[in-house]
Amino acid sequence: MRVVIADDHHIVRKGLVFFLQTQPHVEIVGEASNGEEALEVVRQTQPDIVLMDLSMPVMNGIEATKQIMKEMPHIRIVILTSYADKDYVIPAIQAGAKAYELKDVAPDKLLTTMIDVQKGTYQLDGHITSFLVQHLTEPHEPKWERMNELTNRERDVLFEIAKGKSNKEIASSLFISEKTVKTHVSHLLSKLEVADRTQAALYAVDYQKNQPKELL
Repeated sequence: MRVVIADDHHIVRKGLVFFLQTQPHVEIVGEASNGEEALEVVRQTQPDIVLMDLSMPVMNGIEATKQIMKEMPHIRIVILTSYADKDYVIPAIQAGAKAYELKDVAPDKLLTTMIDVQKGTYQLDGHITSFLVQHLTEPHEPKWERMNELTNRERDVLFEIAKGKSNKEIASSLFISEKTVKTHVSHLLSKLEVADRTQAALYAVDYQKNQPKELL
């Protein structure tokens, strides 16, 4: 796993480097102290994973994430920040980040998140899902009509994704094959016009938050 670390705090960066260098199959290929520098380092090194801080000078982590996703959508970004506010979480995920961890995360948990993200199987952690349910209170006018395009089974799969379940867990819950789950996921991402299952989960959480219970 090739990793770039972007954080404006030197001690934080070096602490991450020290920990990750002790892990097998992890190679630190670059460091950056601001978003603009991170973008250049990522262009040069083409890592698998970027550990991205949010509050950085010159260019913040959200803007850097947007730029990286625009130019190099195959690169996976894990936000690692001190901010647990919805004004940071939601824009970061919408920008294309595949995971959002706080800096007090246990080192082993951070490594697991990075491995899952690299595999493309990362789901929203329970605490993030709960956070969104609790804090998505601002008025929105999302395109709920897209939900009407989903079949009943695709809706079932979508709401299971919002619970943070993997394809295997969804297959078990709905008594269908994992291959069928993957097909439903592909279809619902297209119909909802979202980039990945993380954004689909956000859509589902917000939808459920804004619907009368009798309609769910």
